[in-house]
Amino acid sequence: MEEPLCCCEYVDRRGRRNHLAACCCDCRELDEGCDRWLTCRSLPPGALERIADDVADRCRVPWFAGAVKINISLVPPLVLLPVFLHVAALHFLLGLVILTSLPVVVLWYYYLTHRRKERTLFFLSLGLFSLGYMYYVFLQEVVPRGHVGHSQVVLLTSGLVLMLAALSRAKKDPGYLPIPAGDGKSSHQDFPNKNLQGSSNGLHGVTTAGAASARTVNGEAKGYSRASAEGPEGVRKDWCAKCQLVRPARAGHCRLCGRCVRRLDHHCVWINSCVGEQNHQAFILALSFFMLTSVYGITLTLDTICRGRTLFVALFYCPGAYSDYSSALSFTCVWYCAIVTAGMGYILLIQLLNISYNVTEREARLALRDNTGRRLLGGLVIDTGQYNRGFLCNWGHFLSLGSPPPLRSAEDIV
Repeated sequence: MEEPLCCCEYVDRRGRRNHLAACCCDCRELDEGCDRWLTCRSLPPGALERIADDVADRCRVPWFAGAVKINISLVPPLVLLPVFLHVAALHFLLGLVILTSLPVVVLWYYYLTHRRKERTLFFLSLGLFSLGYMYYVFLQEVVPRGHVGHSQVVLLTSGLVLMLAALSRAKKDPGYLPIPAGDGKSSHQDFPNKNLQGSSNGLHGVTTAGAASARTVNGEAKGYSRASAEGPEGVRKDWCAKCQLVRPARAGHCRLCGRCVRRLDHHCVWINSCVGEQNHQAFILALSFFMLTSVYGITLTLDTICRGRTLFVALFYCPGAYSDYSSALSFTCVWYCAIVTAGMGYILLIQLLNISYNVTEREARLALRDNTGRRLLGGLVIDTGQYNRGFLCNWGHFLSLGSPPPLRSAEDIV
């Protein structure tokens, strides 16, 4: 029987027992990489990924039942965000360079992880730490100036708490379809064997699902048959070869989560989860509370450090902003909040338009790919026309998401 791990021991990704004191020892990948770098030789394919995996596996902190692994993606926001904001507050030009480069770096990291099909906590930790740090700066630098009342602080705090509550709800089950029990083989008996119709791309039958490739387009795994079946109630269903199940209409397979989700909208990196039937309302609620709280906080801060100017004018012209370091830091944080709020506002606008036309983000992307949708409002929304029943009906359908379907009487079924 193996001895239990002490607080500084851990089992690495190769299954070997190691100690934190030896975290810099016996790292063949890193040694080989340094040797090749010193001798000006190129690294073999996949060497950087192996080095990164080895370093990430050794980043641990002591704990009672063994050293706990630290997620590397959590560290950069906690360390770099305060440093960048404090450096940006030193001078106007430094602020301009840093606040311009931050969105570029975040977008670059997003496309890097999206291309590798990786899930990361970087964006969630960046969002949560940004909220906490902005709130800390507001309490430390803005409130002591005496222009913000207690009621305003309570209102801002309440908005922040409500936003976090909605975010916590949005992090829960988005509507994952249950994985069939068994050995993972295709359950052909679960697929309706009558009224099979090929889809528009010419694929027919369940057997095509096994031969379909595993390519992905816009987050949609294509390793399933597009064959549809008309169920007893006339609802079209699709077979997913990845999850080995029959999924209802509007459901989709997320290549990052590896699961099928009811009424899949998209995989949101900011919550590190899918947005589907069960959490779409909470996602919209979290975005709305964030917008209201952020705009209110920006207004209070600018009204404090740029007295006598309107919100829009103070954002672009505040002569006394860099008169002292406290005002400069507050003004820099305001601009950081404004950039984030503009990005989240665009996401919220697209979501509201999609809901108004009863189309999901996934359906809009597939319609663009297949050239089956209409661009409306300058391309902000793609109307597929498949589920659009009018503005009020569409919003009624959205507000009823997640509720159990109404019971139908025997007379209605007949």
